Amino acid sequence: MAVKKKTASKKAKGHLKYLVIVESPAKSKTINKILGADCKVIASMGHVIDLPSDRMGIDFKNDFKPEYMVMKGRTKNLQEIKKEAKNADAVYLAADPDREGEAICWHLSNYLKDSGCDMFRVRFEEITPKAVKDAFDNPGQLDMNKVNAQQARRLLDRIVGYSLSPLLWRLISRGLSAGRVQSVSVRLIVEREKEIRKFVPVEYWSLEAVLKKEEPVIPVVKPEFRAKLVKHKGEKIHVTKKPEMDTVLDYLKDKKFIVNEIIRKEKKSYPRAPFTTSVLQQEGFNKLNFSASKTMRVAQRLYEGVELGDEGSVGLITYMRTDSVRISDDASQEAKNYILDKYGKDYYPDKKTVYKSKRSAQEAHEAIRPTLPLRSPEEVMSFLAPDELKLYSLIWKRFISSQMTSALYSLLSVHINASDYDFRAGGSEIIFDGYLRMYREQGENIDTELAEIPPLRVGEEVSLVELIPDQHFTKPPARYSDASLVKELEEKGIGRPSTYAPIIRTIIDRNYVRRIQKYFQPTELGEMVNEFLMASFPEIVDYEFTAKMEGDLDEIESGNKEWLSIVRYFYEPFSVKLVEAQARVKEVKKKNVESDQKCDLCGKTMVVKWGRRGQFLSCSAFPTCRFSKSITTGVKCPVEGCTGELIERKSKRGSFFGCVNFPKCTYIAKVLPGKKAEETSDDTVEDE
Repeated sequence: MAVKKKTASKKAKGHLKYLVIVESPAKSKTINKILGADCKVIASMGHVIDLPSDRMGIDFKNDFKPEYMVMKGRTKNLQEIKKEAKNADAVYLAADPDREGEAICWHLSNYLKDSGCDMFRVRFEEITPKAVKDAFDNPGQLDMNKVNAQQARRLLDRIVGYSLSPLLWRLISRGLSAGRVQSVSVRLIVEREKEIRKFVPVEYWSLEAVLKKEEPVIPVVKPEFRAKLVKHKGEKIHVTKKPEMDTVLDYLKDKKFIVNEIIRKEKKSYPRAPFTTSVLQQEGFNKLNFSASKTMRVAQRLYEGVELGDEGSVGLITYMRTDSVRISDDASQEAKNYILDKYGKDYYPDKKTVYKSKRSAQEAHEAIRPTLPLRSPEEVMSFLAPDELKLYSLIWKRFISSQMTSALYSLLSVHINASDYDFRAGGSEIIFDGYLRMYREQGENIDTELAEIPPLRVGEEVSLVELIPDQHFTKPPARYSDASLVKELEEKGIGRPSTYAPIIRTIIDRNYVRRIQKYFQPTELGEMVNEFLMASFPEIVDYEFTAKMEGDLDEIESGNKEWLSIVRYFYEPFSVKLVEAQARVKEVKKKNVESDQKCDLCGKTMVVKWGRRGQFLSCSAFPTCRFSKSITTGVKCPVEGCTGELIERKSKRGSFFGCVNFPKCTYIAKVLPGKKAEETSDDTVEDE
């Protein structure tokens, strides 16, 4: 490892040649094994310096100067880091290669600037010997554009949160909070719920004809097949009522069915690009039933290092916060070697596959891939926890499949005419499986319908065996899941790879939404908060405005915009709206809904109030009487001899129901006794 700047040699006892600072102990362990005895690798334990938690921490009169301070519980750790730095020739700041990581390094460099040693910034996309040693042999300096982009995000989020939260306290309850990006996510979920509520099912009918080839066929081929009604007099048909369908059935019962067109063609299905963060979270949900948060936690462990027996701690995947689909030439070559060795030349394309990232992607990053493509899941399965193995297998298969040849299908479409009506039969079958041999997306199955259609010829008459009408009703739009919400946020340009999982976790923790059978529903509290923001601060929850702010942050990172100008651009109109909202809120008096219960202490009527965790009952004589209690579900505790009722509680694993007499009674259940699972809150997504 090369130190780029000459430093004075230190002879003090305990002299250290190189000090390397990373965020986590797991990452420090893996890097320490790679760098050897000349280095000491220590962890900052994440962010160490931030805005104060008990006040705004922004000096608006001094051009938005942030008031940074050491975070609670980090002082001792920072003092130890400074002590080690004073005994080192050089300090290498090796936090993650994104905005947050750059900001952590910047804060550390400011804290250590009087330590008397040289400081360098090193970045690597994967924790492998080659990548780490290359980074340390070619150290760089801090990227202030990234730092400033992160500063702008942090200040914008702080301004919104610390300005709007007191208004929510006044209107609803203390302890509530509003976030810049989180509030937009809540709006999405609330608006989807409103669509579902106002949805009116519409009846429609479909028709299948069971047809039979009359000419002789070979014994192994069934003469009967099915065709769907698709057109009437050349136009797409819509049958909306049973009388309409009865008319069609009556018309067709004596008509001739003639084959008038047969179309055969081949179609390629191209492999999917290796994972970006959002797609990994979507597939983690669809295939593994992982929440977005869980996917990222497990991926973090795979990136930072897993103990592989005699090999020690090894980073198994590249950095997992990325919106790029670029892969290195080395990784591409290793994948090629694996595919040729395992499956043969037919499964590797004549020309290397190159995927194109979206315009806003950071091409300095790579896609999420295994650090060593030759290391199959079978080779490491004995060293990985079950969840780690599931996610590593998903990432590995997706990457290898992305370098394989396309799949090839044979498509058959048979058009059958029955006077004014047209029917269509068809299907597809696989000719060559290509990348499908390794990886398929949700619902991507090989269709075998083609084999069920007998050989036909144009002009041939087939006989009608049966007409099968089927009644349907349109369905409301589906509620958002982790996968669909992440996809929607990305498509609208809201948030970035590192923010999707925290957004979801935050709006659940704030009790603005809840998961019910994998899907998000807004709580009454979430709808109240959204209604207030829509009325008073429409820009905050405006999709295009929020996406533009994300674009501005990208422009700051690219060096095309100055970060303070973006903060000013946001704050000037926001401050005007804030004053107007504060004036309105002062005139609003909280309305407390009376309950039918009396206070256990003073006998006065209990009223319903809101708290961070939802509604509760409080004595109407508050603050003279401070008695309060939870609102129960009205369902008796099923434990024999217990007189309590069940209440809804929350934990890191989601909502559950427990006895109000806890800890005397420890009964818990995911579903209320006597209720169906879909009727109660049930976080069925794995989130631990």
